[in-house]
Amino acid sequence: MRHNISMTRRDFLRASTVVAGTILVGATAGRFGRGLARAKSSAIPTVDRLAVRVVVDNAHDVLVKSAKVGAVDVQRVGWGIGPNLQKQLHSEFGLGFHLESQRGGETRHYLLDFGASPVAMLNNLDFLKIDPAALDTLILSHGHFDHFGGLVSLLKRDRGKMRQDIGLYVGGEDTFCYRWAEPPGGERQSTGVLDRRELAVANVRVITAEKPTVIAGQAFTTGAIPRISFEKAFPTPKVEIGIRDGAGCDASHFSKEEREGKIVPDQFQYEHATCFNVKDRGLVVLSSCGHAGIVNTVKQAQAVSGEKKVHAVMGGFHLTPAPEPYIAQVVEALKEINPDYMMPMHCSGAAFARAVEKEMPGRLIVSNTGTRYIFGV
Repeated sequence: MRHNISMTRRDFLRASTVVAGTILVGATAGRFGRGLARAKSSAIPTVDRLAVRVVVDNAHDVLVKSAKVGAVDVQRVGWGIGPNLQKQLHSEFGLGFHLESQRGGETRHYLLDFGASPVAMLNNLDFLKIDPAALDTLILSHGHFDHFGGLVSLLKRDRGKMRQDIGLYVGGEDTFCYRWAEPPGGERQSTGVLDRRELAVANVRVITAEKPTVIAGQAFTTGAIPRISFEKAFPTPKVEIGIRDGAGCDASHFSKEEREGKIVPDQFQYEHATCFNVKDRGLVVLSSCGHAGIVNTVKQAQAVSGEKKVHAVMGGFHLTPAPEPYIAQVVEALKEINPDYMMPMHCSGAAFARAVEKEMPGRLIVSNTGTRYIFGV
């Protein structure tokens, strides 16, 4: 049986943000997954403590020391030494997190994104001693290989250790589209596809969160992010609409114009961010790539939760290809939001970090592969 609550891109662009403080708990599985119960409304949860571990990022600096930065405990990871000398952290152009939240006497564990390759993701999970048996759920921000590249290999290696009913939260149907790069004057090249059949073989439930959704009773996702600011998506791989060779995305979820185009510019219709409301601190917003715009992303988290205070904004903001005047505009908009801390990673770019350091003094925390951030008590 198929439950279809998806939006076309036209529907999405017309959509407004949801009523503050009430969001959906769960969603429906896609055409290729098992049907799930209809969503129910629920208030945004508040957690007492949140630990965010950067499992994979672009760089690692073994000489940076752990420190308390304001209200945030920043724990760094150095060399593997002694018997671990040949077991070092690997960095690559990709992103992956381990999240641990606590609410009262309950603790939840999540993996959010999975790096670009199993080489980095699996190695670093082992190095950091992250136990797959403790995971409550998996989350994927969007369908680019530098975020899902290690997922299938992780499932092949460790699925037997994970809880039987573990699910993978995705933003929507475009997570499963084929992607293509078109170099100037060059031949079109594949940038991969996440094949749902491999998830089915691993007995992983696919849960679509097109609308804001509570995850594991403590986190929440923004759902699809309305484009309300000046921000735009910078050139990226193109997306192929449709099913081919058993993989790909269901064309019925897209507009007529997109279906006719087949291979079209990627609008990141269903990319979503993962968020927490930390008691006495405010929102922690994890934007894995921020193609919808980091300002749009944070404002959606505020609208969804009804919480205006933003404690930290972290992850990829996709500003590496942006010109400096545009970056300056983004930083000015973030100053109005007034987050306590900014932790740019992955695709955010050095120019953005410099601008934050200059315009928002005391707010920037430089991130590295392996860094662990602790928020709350």
